[in-house]
Amino acid sequence: MERGSDAPGQWTVSRGLMAHATQVLAAVLSFEHPADAVLSRYFREHREIGHRDRGFIAEAVYGIVRRLRWVARLAGVKPLPRDLLLAWLARGEGWSSKQFEGLVSAAEFRWLEEVRAKRFEPAGLGEALDLPDWLTVRLSAEYGDDALQALANGFNRSAPLDLRANLLKINRDTLLQEFVSSGVEASPCRYSPCGVRLAGKPALQKHPLFINGSFEVQDEGSQLLGYLVQPRRGELVVDFCAGAGGKTLQLGAMMRSTGRLYAFDVSERRLAKLKPRMARAGLSNVHPVLIAHERDAKVKRLAGKADRVLVDAPCSGLGTLRRNPDLKWRQSPESVAEMTLKQQAILDAAANLVKPGGRLVYATCSLLADENEAVVDAFVASHPDFELMSAQAVLAEQGVALDCGERLRLLPHVHDTDGFFAAVLERKRDGG
Repeated sequence: MERGSDAPGQWTVSRGLMAHATQVLAAVLSFEHPADAVLSRYFREHREIGHRDRGFIAEAVYGIVRRLRWVARLAGVKPLPRDLLLAWLARGEGWSSKQFEGLVSAAEFRWLEEVRAKRFEPAGLGEALDLPDWLTVRLSAEYGDDALQALANGFNRSAPLDLRANLLKINRDTLLQEFVSSGVEASPCRYSPCGVRLAGKPALQKHPLFINGSFEVQDEGSQLLGYLVQPRRGELVVDFCAGAGGKTLQLGAMMRSTGRLYAFDVSERRLAKLKPRMARAGLSNVHPVLIAHERDAKVKRLAGKADRVLVDAPCSGLGTLRRNPDLKWRQSPESVAEMTLKQQAILDAAANLVKPGGRLVYATCSLLADENEAVVDAFVASHPDFELMSAQAVLAEQGVALDCGERLRLLPHVHDTDGFFAAVLERKRDGG
């Protein structure tokens, strides 16, 4: 399989590859598991599928999931996964009739002509923006219809590939020079002092600079959270929801691998992924700790001892729809309500670790006020010993010019990052 020669961005495929794409799409559209996990598992089980063919499958699946309401309307009533795939290739990818030769039946060929001619008339704003109706209502109330249109357009574009220079091993200018000299088009990120943005999506797993720990893949918005924490050499810092440790590694590098950096998480599998990354990054100050929940005794032992605590809270993930478009179909008002309860509990527990004069950063990759402003406002109201700091001022101290005001809000269509929210809180020295 290879890109079609008659138009850029199109593919020539076999019947077998169409069958694979249809199977993967059907599994993704059950929305039982994250789309990236479904794709990874399928490719592990079908190692005969080559790299380029995997690219076709992934592009088609993610394209359909991003524009699901549009494609479904074009494909007709209760379309099957194959119908959606064919409709996407015809309208989303702009395939010519010639490219379908040998892949579809005569009846499907006639149906595709109808799909090409069909005019899309959305039944409402949600369908027009390819968002579920409940999410459209929430976001419209918060951002207004015009801004929501721009936001939805931002989500329907694929995300750029951002890297973070590991300042323990290399500075950003040198990293940029190394990429350019090896034929990789790279430029400095707009906001993050250690961020590098690549053109396209080159394979990096075997790149010498990745193997030696000179960089990590990390969205620019995520990098800015580390600057809000602003850890210093020799401090005791806690990454309360560390996951696989992308931000943990950044904090460790900012600490110059000194002090103690605890990486808490409830998933042993995620923490296991952190350990080889620590070694590659050259960090010796990181201590991964498996906890059962936010009230675990391992957490309580650090009460009142931490200089800095980052709570990158579990959330709906709706700020990452450029990368994870399936989330808009997998989340619901009920799942968001469950998340907010969890976020409040985690933030309360994490606050206990902060010593007087210490800093607490609450962050999500959500755009919903329920998970963001509402959680922080409730926390401040019930914790008079904490006060909000200006996120803009904290970033400005470190040379990051971002007009965000008291709380950080990043939007894909404005900042070209994933959607993030963050608030910086300081524990008063006198206890409030």
